[in-house]
Amino acid sequence: MHPESPSPQTPAPGPKVRWRCAVCGFVFEGEKPPKGCPVCHSPSGEFLPDTERKQLTYDGKPFDVLVINGSTHRAGNTGYMADLAEDVLREQGVPYRRYNLSEHHIDSCWCCYAVRAESCTYPCRNRNDDMPAFHQMLAASKAVIIASPINWNSMSARLKIFLDRTTCMENLYHLGKPGLTEGKIAGILVNGHEDGAIKTAMDIWLNFEQLGYILAPFGIGFRTHGSEFNSKTDHEFFRNDALLVHQVRGVVTNVIGMLRLGIEEKVKGTLIPVTE
Repeated sequence: MHPESPSPQTPAPGPKVRWRCAVCGFVFEGEKPPKGCPVCHSPSGEFLPDTERKQLTYDGKPFDVLVINGSTHRAGNTGYMADLAEDVLREQGVPYRRYNLSEHHIDSCWCCYAVRAESCTYPCRNRNDDMPAFHQMLAASKAVIIASPINWNSMSARLKIFLDRTTCMENLYHLGKPGLTEGKIAGILVNGHEDGAIKTAMDIWLNFEQLGYILAPFGIGFRTHGSEFNSKTDHEFFRNDALLVHQVRGVVTNVIGMLRLGIEEKVKGTLIPVTE
């Protein structure tokens, strides 16, 4: 008589992990993040391990391009555009850093300038959040690529706060101090469910223009789906859209071409700041 084969044992469950939705803050405990957030209905890609937040710091290592995903959804359609931008930068061997604003803590601007111009200083008086590190990286990089969704015919609230906090860098020119950003290159990527792409891009560009950035030729790429479609179909549409890929790759390639011309070094100290 053959001995009976041992019964298969149910594997012991793995350790539970606390997962936090980067959109709404909902916390879930389990081996893996949930399939979707029960509070804001964001997909599982928006969940991150719920670790203690540490203030962002810049290590001082040089890089060329700062990529900012300004969407509340780190893994959404705007994040996909940022992913495509990263692909081009890697292919062309350009050192870069990419950040999703939803993963970082940035306070609203204190509006020190409204009290008196001299109060709006660089470094920023608010040194308790992640923005001082972004200030340093804006100054250290040669170009910036901003990706934003369309929210009410303009940029996301997160991106607006980020741009508000660059006021201390713009104000250097008003205080007669050397600027940190003139001659750098900018590229802008926008996507949304319906109208407002050009307005959104121009709202973003106005901020960088006031900082002395140069918009790359053909430096704005945008793609929308359409109000006649349910927004839940946007994800599949954008990820299968050849025009979106063409737009992103074109903008990023143009930014790289411009920064390789070394324009920042050529114009630094020769420009006359004209800002609000």
